[in-house]
Amino acid sequence: MNHYVRGVLVSLIVATLAVGCASTGNVAMKEQNQQSIEQAIIKGKTTKQDVSKIFGSADNVSFTDSGNEIWTYRHSRSKPMARNFIPYNFFSLGENTQTKELVILFDNRGVVSNYTFRETANQSKMGIAE
Repeated sequence: MNHYVRGVLVSLIVATLAVGCASTGNVAMKEQNQQSIEQAIIKGKTTKQDVSKIFGSADNVSFTDSGNEIWTYRHSRSKPMARNFIPYNFFSLGENTQTKELVILFDNRGVVSNYTFRETANQSKMGIAE
């Protein structure tokens, strides 16, 4: 392996190790779970104003064909896998990602008519051995 390729690989690994944990999205969603969402949102009662007070601004706002609003909140947290920290491991790197997503449907009065909350755990792997 020539010096240039080796230098690029070492730089990529150092950059990956330096990143550590990373979070993106709505901070209010970070600590939420199914139970806390069920306590915060009551179908037919909770309003847009209530939701804004609890979770802040939505990450995405869209509309149904009938004009009802859909608000989406997301939060993702990525952690590098332990194998990333093995010295001279050029063959297999990865990260674990936990994502939380809350989607709320409001009726024409601005009241929650339905919502869904989900948590997913994923892995992404990269390298020659993956």
